[in-house]
Amino acid sequence: MDAVTGDIIYAVNPDMPRQPASTIKVLTGIISIDSLHRNDLVSVSRRAARMPRSKVYLRPGTKYKAGDLINALLLTSANDASVALAEKIGGSEKVFARLMTAKAKSLGATHTVCKSASGLTRRGQHTTARDLAKIFNHAMQNPRFAKTMKHIKVRTSYGKMLRNHNRALWQVKGAEGGKTGYTARARQTYVGSFKRGNDELVVAIMGSETMWGDLKHLVRFGFAKKARMRQRLALAEHKTSGSFKLVQLDSNLNSRNLLTPLTVKQ
Repeated sequence: MDAVTGDIIYAVNPDMPRQPASTIKVLTGIISIDSLHRNDLVSVSRRAARMPRSKVYLRPGTKYKAGDLINALLLTSANDASVALAEKIGGSEKVFARLMTAKAKSLGATHTVCKSASGLTRRGQHTTARDLAKIFNHAMQNPRFAKTMKHIKVRTSYGKMLRNHNRALWQVKGAEGGKTGYTARARQTYVGSFKRGNDELVVAIMGSETMWGDLKHLVRFGFAKKARMRQRLALAEHKTSGSFKLVQLDSNLNSRNLLTPLTVKQ
């Protein structure tokens, strides 16, 4: 998707609903950033601490800074941090999931239904590639979110090193940020943004078995197509400009001559 215009450059089944896996944490992250200050303390419940991997092994009953938990969910895809934040903001993960669905719809992602803050498989939960692209494109307009997504690694206030799962940051030219995901039901999922020159793309992938290869191919294709579009536009403008100059140069001709088409060799 063109990140500036919202135009779709290439799509296959963009509105097919599927389990999102951890890409849905983009919603968890942006709601958390909008709702909490970095230094707000978040208490971890036993339920949150018991979430399966990926996780940062939060200790139940311990309070952590919201900024650390937001980094953990966006960079290392921590399920325990996701649920702890959800419970802090919504009172329960179930209530928070409804907030996620409402947020998605407000962004035009009308085919997204959230049932978890982490993206772990839940019955009735789904999104689409088009919706993911819309959600991520909006999230990247938030400076704090965008800055977080660019970190390759960051250390928490309590000393733990968090490493970004998005290898596109160091493997794909122009990568601005992205969120990976995987479950057995969803398979490999990804959403991220890329910028080269004045061109900006958002790429969303769902149900992949070769995600990193697919991603590199789509990014390469997207920027190449944007370049071809600029070339065609420049050529059209050149032709229009050339015709205008010919009319100006021949302005001394009478009206009959002006009605005769001019042949221009490029």
